[in-house]
Amino acid sequence: MAKLVWDQPGEKLWETGVDRAVLFPMTNGSHGEGVAWSGITAINESPSGAEPSKIYADNIVYGVVMSPEEDAITIEAFTYPDEFCPCIGESELGVGVTVKQQNHAHFGLAYRTLIGNDEDGSKHGYKLHLFYDCVAGSSEDSNSTINDSPEQKTFSWSVTTIPVPITNTDGEVIADPASSIVIDSTKVTSAKLQAIEDLLYGTASASSSLPSPAAIKAILDAS
Repeated sequence: MAKLVWDQPGEKLWETGVDRAVLFPMTNGSHGEGVAWSGITAINESPSGAEPSKIYADNIVYGVVMSPEEDAITIEAFTYPDEFCPCIGESELGVGVTVKQQNHAHFGLAYRTLIGNDEDGSKHGYKLHLFYDCVAGSSEDSNSTINDSPEQKTFSWSVTTIPVPITNTDGEVIADPASSIVIDSTKVTSAKLQAIEDLLYGTASASSSLPSPAAIKAILDAS
């Protein structure tokens, strides 16, 4: 047993920034090869649901039932890769010509946020955020004249996610279906983190891919 102590050196933590975004277009229900997405300015997570509902019996509160939690994100960016066009309902009629208001293809997404502390600053570590089976809504497209205070156009998309099964490589269910996984570099061993990042970002001999929950579990369980 020990007395609680607050604000110890190295334990003052915070998170900041967003970078290394990767888009994974989906084809026939599978996440395809990753595409680097430059120009991301913000990715905001907005979970909903998980609302408690009281149930009554014997003239008392008998229990509390929670509604399912749903995950959603908003992506803000100065630009987007061509591979994102089908995800926002744009189809190519020919080179350099697109038609809008088409079907919105599904996609996966990965990005990184930084972890800082009072000793290392923002270089203390980072978190990898992986999202599966996403669907983007339409984005407002505002254009204004150039003036003495020019501003860059910013795109913004509201994204809905569809939970995927969380299983191991044997197909055994190990958690409830979920839309996202977060990997903390300060808690995962460097070798296992490197194995995950080799899948995410690709290597000299392998293309970038979005690792499934089962693949991540296999890496974490490896000795």
